[in-house]
Amino acid sequence: MSQRNVMTYSKEFKEAAVKLYLEGDKGYQQLTNELGLKDKKTLRTWVAKFQRGESLEDGRGRQGERCGRPRIKFTSVEEELKYVKAELEYVKKLYRSRFGHEWGAHKKDNFSIVDELRSRHPLAVLLKHEGISKSGFYKWKKTSSRHRENDIIEMHITAIHSFHPYYGYRRMAVALKREGLLVNHKRAYRLMRKLGIQSVIRNKRKFFGKVGSSLFPDLLKREFTSSQPGKKLVTDITYLPISNGFMYLSVIQDLHNNEILAHTISNRNNLDLVFATLRALPRHTEKAILHSDQGFQYTHKAYADRLSEMKIRGSHSRKGNCLDNAVVESFFSHLKTEIFTGKKALPAAETMALVEDYIHFYNAERFQKRLGQLSPVEYRKKLAA
Repeated sequence: MSQRNVMTYSKEFKEAAVKLYLEGDKGYQQLTNELGLKDKKTLRTWVAKFQRGESLEDGRGRQGERCGRPRIKFTSVEEELKYVKAELEYVKKLYRSRFGHEWGAHKKDNFSIVDELRSRHPLAVLLKHEGISKSGFYKWKKTSSRHRENDIIEMHITAIHSFHPYYGYRRMAVALKREGLLVNHKRAYRLMRKLGIQSVIRNKRKFFGKVGSSLFPDLLKREFTSSQPGKKLVTDITYLPISNGFMYLSVIQDLHNNEILAHTISNRNNLDLVFATLRALPRHTEKAILHSDQGFQYTHKAYADRLSEMKIRGSHSRKGNCLDNAVVESFFSHLKTEIFTGKKALPAAETMALVEDYIHFYNAERFQKRLGQLSPVEYRKKLAA
């Protein structure tokens, strides 16, 4: 008759098991199953000895199978030793990670512990000890990796939104790509929704005037594209709120790449503001079109004479129809939404600095879908290369 295997356990293993029982909230049977003991009477005996202050050393003076699930068979002493070391470290790790928590309800802790210990112990040994299937572990690994990746993306989304609250999910996806994170628009939408983040919505105006200009015809006719730089230009003036009133911003924009070619800020809305913007215009082709609305500055004879001197053809929208000059109107709308919405009016100097910074950002960094997700300057340089 073969000799019956007698299971013995190290003092460290017993102490760890006792602490799990006394300082956790699991019963004898549940811990017995988790630790791979033969029956709950064994654990109850260890707890009783510990409470009486007795030693948990094995007093039988023999070295049998020291640790592990009783039904596991080993093919070598080395294999058994690996198993013993892995099981003991697992129990200690389990105790440290779950102490003071509702540790019985979080199975993911077991996967995390196995994943952490796999660099020091064979994965097969750890999985066998915990009763986790290999496929189950790798499924958790994949899901866990996805969660960690989402956490990183959410951090970036929050940071980008703090600087650019006007980005919707499509532009957010492009911004993340520029940060080196390949995220499609659907995932960006899902994570933004989870975070409660949405873009600032611009108010849209609707007015459809039909009265043409007596000074200049409408040469643009809502053809807001140009194959050549400096060929089709648009201009307009908008007000800027400041702490003690308003300032005025005049711009000239190139329809080739939507770049702001010239701009001037003044505390007066007059002809001098328009002329200063014309003087700041760095380039244009001969007989270029400069389109504007029918504001009083743009219908003045002095304005028409200045355009004639510069060999620029004037063009006017229909009176009161902002859609005829939609591109520059859109620029103003973005500017005000992106730097003024939700903020108090600032002093003139600070407001001017904000506008200068935004125009630089708009030209050099703010990517646009129409330009293949490039900024106006990037688009111009790409075509010139």
